[in-house]
Amino acid sequence: MSEQMQRQIEELETKLAFQEDTIEQLNQALQSQQLQLDIVQQQLKLLAAKIREGGSSPVASQSEETPPPHY
Repeated sequence: MSEQMQRQIEELETKLAFQEDTIEQLNQALQSQQLQLDIVQQQLKLLAAKIREGGSSPVASQSEETPPPHY
């Protein structure tokens, strides 16, 4: 095998190793984002259920509001 061909093979092996590492990093990032998405979806479902139940609002109704002070 010629020296040039050996160099090309080594270069291809290096590129392949880099690509495999990049793919693994992307896979880990995707898994992390999917976990976060699952958590957000669950929280959204709980919030929607609470709203449907007529859960208490942090904002008082107009009749419960105290009148503003007059100067």
